[in-house]
Amino acid sequence: MSSAGAAASHAGPGGPIPGARSRALADRLAAVECRTVTRLEPVGPIFWAAASGGRVRDADGNEYIDLTGGFGVAAAGHAHPAVAAAIAAQARVLAHGLGDVHPAEAKVALLERLAEITPGDLGVTLLGSAGAEAVEAALKTALLATGRPGVVAFEGGYHGLTYGALGVTGRPEFRGPFARQLYGGVRFVPFPRADEDPAVAVAAVAAAVDAGTGGPDEVGAVIVEPVQGRGGLIDPPPAFLPGLRGLCDERGLVLIVDEIYTGFGRTGRWFGIQHTGVVPDILTLGKALTGALPLSAAVGRPGIMEAWPPSRGEALHTSTFLGNPVSCAAALAHIAAIEAEGLVARADELGGVVAKRARQWSAAWDEVSEASGLGLMRGVRLRGERAARLAGEVAGAALAGGVILLTEGPAADTLAFTPALAIEEADLVRALDVVGDALARVL
Repeated sequence: MSSAGAAASHAGPGGPIPGARSRALADRLAAVECRTVTRLEPVGPIFWAAASGGRVRDADGNEYIDLTGGFGVAAAGHAHPAVAAAIAAQARVLAHGLGDVHPAEAKVALLERLAEITPGDLGVTLLGSAGAEAVEAALKTALLATGRPGVVAFEGGYHGLTYGALGVTGRPEFRGPFARQLYGGVRFVPFPRADEDPAVAVAAVAAAVDAGTGGPDEVGAVIVEPVQGRGGLIDPPPAFLPGLRGLCDERGLVLIVDEIYTGFGRTGRWFGIQHTGVVPDILTLGKALTGALPLSAAVGRPGIMEAWPPSRGEALHTSTFLGNPVSCAAALAHIAAIEAEGLVARADELGGVVAKRARQWSAAWDEVSEASGLGLMRGVRLRGERAARLAGEVAGAALAGGVILLTEGPAADTLAFTPALAIEEADLVRALDVVGDALARVL
């Protein structure tokens, strides 16, 4: 299923969704996976068997247009040939090394490349595997740099589910069961939407900082997403992040910008923060870093990263797979593909296609908002008491029509459009047609 072949063929299920093979796999999964992971009732998932470009084929042979980009991972498309080739070539010669003792050359090359493409003087990196690990590294760095453990984070923000990252995630449904074990020095403030007053939002952060002054949880860092991803694909007013940067400079705070979702072209810039001209102290990266494999990074300013002591043979922050050569090779190939194929500009262009369609839906139905977000990171929120149920019904109808669509936001009331930046425009338009038909049926 090549990218070119997928674009030419007709996407759509050839049978019931989920099919017999997917239903059988769901039964097998139920016996061996913790029940909190994959939702199996009332209707089980489709099981992916293959993917290429912007298309996915399930275990029953049904083909779909993917509006998720694999949770935003596959910026250059699923199974990009250059990324697959880099993975295979590296795996044949060196699949694993001693990342913090005797590293691979691929780690050096990737860190140099990240220093080249990240904004400003960012360029000293701590690698990890999952995005949450990058957030953990950033939080540790902030404490070492300031001596102050407190953090200001944002309601609706999502930074991962390991304990440090969960501590700054503003989603009660994730935090609640583990609240007694989470660090209590995090202060949450509202995240502003694009049409709200940025000065009010920055003032709320300042008040949260002041509330802890002189106490044991005095604030040393602020963590923010340039576009809230799982919070509902919400972009803030343009002056908000510059205002936040100014506040951090005034108060000696470390500004951590979480670009795990927004990075590598997703918003129509290499990094979402570049829409504002702001340079953070630490940038966290993941998801589309490799386009395929687990890898994350916390990239900081040299002066901030010097808060870490030099290694004397036992790294203070590390892991077994740090700088895995196969993942580093994938990242180098994925970054090169995004650049060579002009996918950053393409995200900006195709994001306009989604926004235009959302305006048409909003004009047709009172329950549908115009699109929020930037580039190919767009959310269309449904309004009213039935919003979450209707959004779920739209996603279900879209799947039956051959389109994979997720819902986002704390209330799961937002349709999320985060396809591969390399998606064929004809496929994107067809997928939007399917979603529009689904909206017409349920509204």
